[in-house]
Amino acid sequence: MKKKMTSLKINGAEISWFAPLCDGDDDFLGLRNPIYKSNWENTSAIVQTADKLGYRNILCPSSYQVGQDTLAFVAGMAPITSQINLLAAIRCGEIHPPMLARSLATLDHMLKGRLTVNIISSDLPGMELPSKERYARSREVIQILKQAWTQDEIDFKGDYYTFKLPAAPVKPYQQNGGPLLYFGGYSPEGVALCAEYCDVYLMWPETENKIQELMDTMKNEASAFNREVLFGLRVHMIVRETEEEAKAYAKNLLSKLDLDVGENLRNRAQDAKSLGVSRQAQMRNEADEDFFVEPHLWTGIGLARSGCGAAIVGNPDQIVVKLKRYMDMGIHSFILSGYPHQKECELFAKLVLPRLKTISLPEVLGRVPKKTPKTPLGKGPRN
Repeated sequence: MKKKMTSLKINGAEISWFAPLCDGDDDFLGLRNPIYKSNWENTSAIVQTADKLGYRNILCPSSYQVGQDTLAFVAGMAPITSQINLLAAIRCGEIHPPMLARSLATLDHMLKGRLTVNIISSDLPGMELPSKERYARSREVIQILKQAWTQDEIDFKGDYYTFKLPAAPVKPYQQNGGPLLYFGGYSPEGVALCAEYCDVYLMWPETENKIQELMDTMKNEASAFNREVLFGLRVHMIVRETEEEAKAYAKNLLSKLDLDVGENLRNRAQDAKSLGVSRQAQMRNEADEDFFVEPHLWTGIGLARSGCGAAIVGNPDQIVVKLKRYMDMGIHSFILSGYPHQKECELFAKLVLPRLKTISLPEVLGRVPKKTPKTPLGKGPRN
């Protein structure tokens, strides 16, 4: 007989930033500025800034075409950050699963439990698989990771992998299941995979009604496995002292965009044809002539990039109200970004972050002991 689920009450939200490992950081969308090129110096500076300013996690994405190596980058950040968690994106199938389990366990020990993992099921570079096969492979990778982190032995037989190995060499620092798994996907196969195995369901920005529909679907799917999944939102941010300044900055971001260049940028990504990307395009088509699809949700960013294609735009009061509306809906993880990333990271931390109660999800969920983080001077409450 299954145990009855106990609803987890979370007070606050994980406010995270974004590490532009994929060469997409600019001051004007669609216009490559070599000053912001993705390299160790630029990207590590952004992560260190986010760490010092009180962000609780940072997404380190994965891209073959234009990116630095995610796991190597995270390893490099371990000794030069102190409080922030690192959300490492892994493309399932790219690394032999037992060796992936070892790499992630090693990182987790280096970070003393500050590792979180973003599961990606998109095609590997140079390969194409149907969606169902990609998610089937991801399912096997996750099952192997969970065996490696929670059992004495990896004993697995599937369509893609078969192993019988001791699990002692790949035990992570975090207890009670190992690093949290974050997942974003919109197909039925992806939703089912997250519902059964993952901890945080990441969504891209859409209207509040459509986000609520996604959350209701995930809740229903997870309940079939007697599980609860937390919710996260990946969204860009433009905050200024006044709404007029914020809207003017958004408009200026597009002032040098060649639409053909923007289309090429959107189509270069491995996931350019995914259901999630098509939903972002649909949202943009439903927006008004200034690219706003609902108050303060601006879809112009999607003209020049694949994936997450909208920003929350407004003054600090408006931003706080919008984020708290999402939190009231049940979203407790936000992965934010802006152009250029260093400047916007600092602005958001100055104007909004002190007004939000921030948390570390691995601590809240009991993966690592709670600690009292060093609150930067002038910053607001943290848990």
